[in-house]
Amino acid sequence: MLLLAGIAAVVSYQHMHELARRHGESSMGAILAPLAVDGMIVASSMSILLASRYGRRGGVLPWALLIVSSLASLAANVAVAEPTLIARVIAAWPSIALIGAYEMLMGQIRQSCTPGLVISSAPGAAATDDQRPLESEAGGDHLNQGDEGRELQRLAWRWALANRRPDGTLPPGAVIAAQFSRSSRWGRWVKHLGESGRFHQEP
Repeated sequence: MLLLAGIAAVVSYQHMHELARRHGESSMGAILAPLAVDGMIVASSMSILLASRYGRRGGVLPWALLIVSSLASLAANVAVAEPTLIARVIAAWPSIALIGAYEMLMGQIRQSCTPGLVISSAPGAAATDDQRPLESEAGGDHLNQGDEGRELQRLAWRWALANRRPDGTLPPGAVIAAQFSRSSRWGRWVKHLGESGRFHQEP
């Protein structure tokens, strides 16, 4: 992913640098302008990545900047091409490859940031994690992971109690999980255990 993104970034940079020089930019402006365009793609993607770790969608501004900067990069690459279909496709491809490779890389990082536990369902089961009751997963014993796992769950429950919302409700499971680098399902299970009084029953 990084190699592909690097190659595409270099070619895209050359195209935008050439375009800036054609339209009268100074040497310094022509050097910095491509970095501002593709750099905005990186910055907005990182903002969305950070928001996803805390169970949020990223907000309108990062998504808008990601879309606008992606379109600007694509348009700039196409603008330097000869006025033929093949030339424009060739010129556009580095920008498409850069955006695609970088977003796939961000997707992999999002998954690795919440390693959590892999929950296997019965073959043919169609229900999603949000639709499937927690109690149906063998009583959730597979989420305990021994003494250390239970202690981490108790710690997460104490954190949730200490960080109630202004209206008194507990944080969502995804937010609890993000604080401890676990999956959203793990956070929902911690919340379920705490609300059921399990942590008060254990020594």
